[in-house]
Amino acid sequence: MKKALDILGALTGKVALPRCSAVIVAAGSSTRMGGVDKIVTEIAGKPMILRTAEAFEKNPAVQEIIVVAREDLRVRVEEILREGGIAKVKAVVNGGVTRAESVNKGLNWCDKKCKLIAIHDGARPLVSQEIITAAITMAAKTGAAVPAMPVRDTIRVIEGGVGVSTPDRAKLYAMQTPQVFDADLIRAATINAIQKKIEVTDDCAAVEQMGMKVNIVAGAEENLKVTTRLDLAVVNALARRSDGQ
Repeated sequence: MKKALDILGALTGKVALPRCSAVIVAAGSSTRMGGVDKIVTEIAGKPMILRTAEAFEKNPAVQEIIVVAREDLRVRVEEILREGGIAKVKAVVNGGVTRAESVNKGLNWCDKKCKLIAIHDGARPLVSQEIITAAITMAAKTGAAVPAMPVRDTIRVIEGGVGVSTPDRAKLYAMQTPQVFDADLIRAATINAIQKKIEVTDDCAAVEQMGMKVNIVAGAEENLKVTTRLDLAVVNALARRSDGQ
């Protein structure tokens, strides 16, 4: 039966993807938001975490969702997702001290039958279906994929308050999420980062520490991460436009 489905998929151009878990990391302290708990702040009438989870709820390539939240917000996040009808949520778990620890806590809940794991920032509520599917598809082929955008600004390396060099902008990309990996690879990479106390700001860095190359797929300007109040205002405006408000 599986072979017949694979042949049918090849003929129609719709090849079935491996099972994929989504780990949404929403355990940050929101220190640059001036005390606002951004993950539960409303974006055009919906809590941010609900908008983020809805994107993965809608994607047929994602079988389950695990949300990693701050301990003091975990119950509230559970309520938001339940009341919002997010049926794929398997668990909402407490985060760790570092990103790697938070990701690892989410990985521990992922179904072992899922061959891929997509890790996404809870504060990127406008991720598109196209980006999610593209990252999963690339990871299914290569083992590791990340959406990214070319850097538009000129970047200067500063030492002691003085600019010392200018990297080639054509080679600089801003990483986004979801970052999707072979399940065994990201589990090993995350544990390695924790054990060696390697500080990583995204999951690609942990995987690259294992000597694995991460392939790039196209990101989008709308898939921005809410870090400041200005980001929040921009995302609100984009969400209202998308919702037709």
